[in-house]
Amino acid sequence: MSALTRSWRQHLISPEQLENMIAQGERLDQEFKSDRKQISDKDIYEEVVALANTDGGKLLIGVEDDGAITGAHSRHGRITDPIKLQSAIFNNTVPSINTRVSIVPHKKGTIITVIVDPYPEPCATSSGKSLRRIIGPDGKPQTVPFYPRDQRSRRIDLGLLDFSAQPLEQLTMNAFDPIEIDRLRNFVSALQGDRSLLELTNEDLVKALGLVETRDARLIPNIAGLILLGKEDVLKDVLPTHVVYFQVIDAQNNVKVNEPFRTPLLHVVQEIETRFKARNEEHEVQMGLFRFPVPDYSPTGFREALNNALLHRDYNRMDAVYIQWQHDHILITNPGGFPEGVTIENILVHEPKPRNPRLAVAFRRIGLVEQTGRGVDKIYHGQLRYGRPAPDYSRSDSHGVRVVLNGGTTSLKFAAFVYDQDRQGTPLTLDELMILNALFHERRIDAEHAGALIQKGTSQGRSNLERLHERGLVEAKGERKGRVYHLSAVLYRKLGKAAAYVRSHGISPIRHEAMVLDYIEAHGRIERKDVMDLCDLSSQQAGRLLKKMSSRGPLKRMGTPPRWTYYVLDKQRVT
Repeated sequence: MSALTRSWRQHLISPEQLENMIAQGERLDQEFKSDRKQISDKDIYEEVVALANTDGGKLLIGVEDDGAITGAHSRHGRITDPIKLQSAIFNNTVPSINTRVSIVPHKKGTIITVIVDPYPEPCATSSGKSLRRIIGPDGKPQTVPFYPRDQRSRRIDLGLLDFSAQPLEQLTMNAFDPIEIDRLRNFVSALQGDRSLLELTNEDLVKALGLVETRDARLIPNIAGLILLGKEDVLKDVLPTHVVYFQVIDAQNNVKVNEPFRTPLLHVVQEIETRFKARNEEHEVQMGLFRFPVPDYSPTGFREALNNALLHRDYNRMDAVYIQWQHDHILITNPGGFPEGVTIENILVHEPKPRNPRLAVAFRRIGLVEQTGRGVDKIYHGQLRYGRPAPDYSRSDSHGVRVVLNGGTTSLKFAAFVYDQDRQGTPLTLDELMILNALFHERRIDAEHAGALIQKGTSQGRSNLERLHERGLVEAKGERKGRVYHLSAVLYRKLGKAAAYVRSHGISPIRHEAMVLDYIEAHGRIERKDVMDLCDLSSQQAGRLLKKMSSRGPLKRMGTPPRWTYYVLDKQRVT
């Protein structure tokens, strides 16, 4: 048996797996292709290329757009040979794309599945056609042409091209604004950047920061140099994609302020910092003999989020960076999705991967961002130390990264507790802070939940919880996998929530039932989510309690299970 045959057999798909795949419907990474009229090999090559140019995925031949199985015709003979089809795809794509093909028998017809991995560079058919998958205006996935400008963005995302390092052959050192060079020196001094830069001449300074390229003994600005130091008129002409909007939006979604900035980045940072400070109110908290300010928004967290947006945006896209100050949060958006490999689920632990490496180096040496590239940690820490929710990246997609920084109302007592830990020389790590913040809002947590929260797995989640337990900040109930944690009585008292400790520590099952009956007496009915909130139970625990009370009385289940169910008092069984 050949290695190729062995590889194919390892990736066989069962009818059950096929049905699960079809049940998910068409997605960005999954395409259904009808074969009623026997599609051509060319169509298959094109769909494979489109998937490879996106993030990989699955092509199912013999399935209609609505998921109906109609079956696939045999290809290249009486019976489709998956090895031959893999070879045909490999030989008709550039670069050659490896796939895994399965022939899946089904009672409604045979299905051909083609699994495609994401490819490390833009792909095309051997005839030169390049395509990709996108979400269309109707919200449905579709295959569209992959134009050269989009291919360049893809190469940037894959780390194959540093757009910020591209030389601008038509420019000279005269494109740099002396005022901006002075501003850069002031930034280095104020931010404790690489102070050796301050001793250099202007020419040596831009060389040291990698903002120029040498051509025949001439210094030619690159895009990073132009973005940082360029004269405003030159910057507008050469890089019209560079624009940053500062907006203020009221509770009725009316835009009250709309300021565009097309100036070099350091000037942009300075101007937006000025507006941030003017709007960011502070509340003074007294703790014993000490006073300390609690701002509406963390200056450090905001600064890092802003710098990340400027640094990691895709300057190849005709779009802008937006800083939107809304009534209860700040939304920061930058064009271009996360760099290749970075997701919402691993953003805290993935190695730094700047979209513009040359610009990133300059930012670090100036002191604008962390030398370690872990600025995201500061964004999280800035939010959590004041008892606010973690930064929210859930609105991000392949077109842009969007982070929400919640502000406004905060827990001053939680902020005071964190401040006290710092003052005592026992500062909380980011992992510990994330877990305590979650417990402050959710009351209970287990090792698995904690591990997912800090993005480091169950083992690390458990280690952090036990460390907090040793410090007397959390208490634990149960053993092994059933072990759950909640804030300690001492900490609840410090946070002014002594009553919450009683709820988190646990209430007897008998008391749970009495609380459910009291709730129904007051409101006439109760749902599972009401029980979860009322008794501080998980969804499964609340379900078991309601099932127990309805099976033997005194409750009666109403509605259509499992989604629209609620419970009322069963008067016939009430004694």
